Amino acid sequence: MRHFNAAAVLHCLHLVCSAATCSASDKPNILFMIADDCTFRDIGCYGGQAHTPNIDKLATEGMRFTRCFQSAPMCSPTRHNIYTGLYPVTSGAYPNHTFVPDGTKSVVQYLSKLGYRVAQSGKTHVAPNSVFDWEKIPGPKNPQFDKVDAFLGDSAKSKTPFCLLLCSNEPHTPWNQGDPSRYPPEKITLPPHFVDTPETRDGMSRYMAEITYYDSQVGKALQLLEKHRLADNTLVVVVSEQGSSMPFAKWTCYDNGLQSALIARWPGRIKPGSVNPAMIEYVDLLPTFVEVAGGKPDAALQGKSLLPVLAGQQDHKSHVFGIMTTRGINSGSDHYGIRSIRSEKFKYIWNLTPDVKFQNACTTSPEFQSWKKLANTGNEDAAAKVKRYQFRPEVELYDVVNDPLELHNIADDGQFADVKAELRSKLEQWMQQCGDSGQATEMEALQHMNRGRRKIQRRVK
Repeated sequence: MRHFNAAAVLHCLHLVCSAATCSASDKPNILFMIADDCTFRDIGCYGGQAHTPNIDKLATEGMRFTRCFQSAPMCSPTRHNIYTGLYPVTSGAYPNHTFVPDGTKSVVQYLSKLGYRVAQSGKTHVAPNSVFDWEKIPGPKNPQFDKVDAFLGDSAKSKTPFCLLLCSNEPHTPWNQGDPSRYPPEKITLPPHFVDTPETRDGMSRYMAEITYYDSQVGKALQLLEKHRLADNTLVVVVSEQGSSMPFAKWTCYDNGLQSALIARWPGRIKPGSVNPAMIEYVDLLPTFVEVAGGKPDAALQGKSLLPVLAGQQDHKSHVFGIMTTRGINSGSDHYGIRSIRSEKFKYIWNLTPDVKFQNACTTSPEFQSWKKLANTGNEDAAAKVKRYQFRPEVELYDVVNDPLELHNIADDGQFADVKAELRSKLEQWMQQCGDSGQATEMEALQHMNRGRRKIQRRVK
């Protein structure tokens, strides 16, 4: 394998053995922190315009991943994916506002039996409580750091290892946190796939202020680890979640929707200031946490432990996958399913019903509405971008190395016929493994949403 060496193997074996043999009092702690609707490209250390000093500093102390992906570009499927270690259709949690069946194992069941306190503070967006039966630290939308302080102090005093999940609500709309004066709208650089309108610039200003607000939350969490002398024995993982609710990000299977920032710090175990291009997925996090805690990942888990990657290995997966379901989402198309596969070089997107108009909360936003208004005046650039967002061909193919923003669809170029065929075959294999029947699965989405679950429960009663 490329970038694979014996030193990395020995380091990895050391990590596994150390975790498996240490006593409860010196088992590593785990702190996982997630943003909400943050495009990875907007973070400072990923080349973005947002001021993120705490995240940037963390990257100098740990490992920054340049190709981390999630399986669904929406909040609820993403969180279920992380906490269960299962792909969305496998767990049933593939629409938004979703749930998994009672009896599904989550991070709580996996780590509790290994002697860990599993606690969560901030946004949840998962169900049912019987599966996600963690210690709930108050803070319905954002972590409540005075209570987090008390939790960490108690864990340090009792020498009980913990897995702490800190879940921010930022930079989710309405973008009313932070200081937008740091980002004068007229000075913002808009990406080439945006339409330049005053509404877009104003939205971007407030959105980036909320990224900086999230960064301050990361800083508070790291300060508390230092305060309680827990930093040296804690694996910290900070991620950005799916992309923002601006066009061509959240609710899409483009990289701006599915790709995530991920930074991991583990003193003495992860090389400071390292950058790793390994292709990894959110589904890999739970098996990693299980191994860090001294356990053996359950065969039912669909991810692969990242311990070798944290030790420096740069080969992990050759393909990553995505799924989007509009059925049942706010302002969404009645049905518009998307499936995707990404290799080292290419992204293949399958739009299951290309004859349907693509709609979601983005298309009702002031930003997108300003695009449509400009398009109606005859502006060709605005008209082309509005059409591209809402009306898509069945198949899209992008060279993500030379075209990272996926602006040039090469699906109709005959020289890539073999690439398309290979990726389609692998995508269909993945769908089969997950129990995904494509359009039939899309039409069953309402049954997998919490509102559908409540209706079923009422009928049973």
